[in-house]
Amino acid sequence: MVSVVIPAHNEAKVIGRLLDGLLREAAPGEFDVVVVANGCTDETAAVAQPYDVRVLTTPVPSKREALRMGDAAARGYPRLYVDADIELSTASVRALASVLAAPDGPLAAAPERELALADRPWLIRAYYAIWTRLPHVRAGLFGRGVIAVNDGGNARIRALPPAMADDLAASLAFSPDERVIVAGARALIQTPRTVADLMRRRVRAMTSVSELEQTSATAGERTGMRDLLAIVAGEPRLVGAAAAFALVAVLARRRAARAIRAGDYTTWLRDESSRS
Repeated sequence: MVSVVIPAHNEAKVIGRLLDGLLREAAPGEFDVVVVANGCTDETAAVAQPYDVRVLTTPVPSKREALRMGDAAARGYPRLYVDADIELSTASVRALASVLAAPDGPLAAAPERELALADRPWLIRAYYAIWTRLPHVRAGLFGRGVIAVNDGGNARIRALPPAMADDLAASLAFSPDERVIVAGARALIQTPRTVADLMRRRVRAMTSVSELEQTSATAGERTGMRDLLAIVAGEPRLVGAAAAFALVAVLARRRAARAIRAGDYTTWLRDESSRS
């Protein structure tokens, strides 16, 4: 049985959207879905309750604690860890599970990204035009809202120390030949609707990469000028987007420096605009 663990902190606006797509074509009992409402002050648990899922609650607003609780309750493998604010179809869950269940298959898998960008401001569209072309972004499991593992992969990520960038840490825990991006699976990611919310995401990302570099032997993923030049060399039309990306990166790095100096790796700068 495929298990799906969904940590959800104040996700009443979007948890139903995820569960609708995930369960729409699923046979009764095909998926073991565990929603862990953690530290919620809204109706997340109530919204999830009518679906064919198990809902756990904890007063502790912690994604790591929610994942631990969900893991302990989950019944099967392959196992998916899914962010509550994305959209994922029944077919995509099946595709991920099929790859992981294959003999001699990978330890971990993730879906292709589909970014919602149609009505976003130019700066946001420009930023993601570059971000999605970065080699480590294209190959990594992070930033997709879903990480799927078999039992061996689960043991690997459960051994990781706590980290704000839990999906990046999980991605880096697997070598390229131990993980795969499944072309037959897609996750719809809601990008920020405002530049201010984009900055919140990027400050959080830079802070969390710094935490990984300071608390583990694994180097985080950073983008350099060589990466941007390589993208523009291949697609000259993106020179303006590359300049916008660099500007956002510089501003986010400056803002993240304050949290890094203070050793603040717990403040979660949340993008609320993508949940509207």
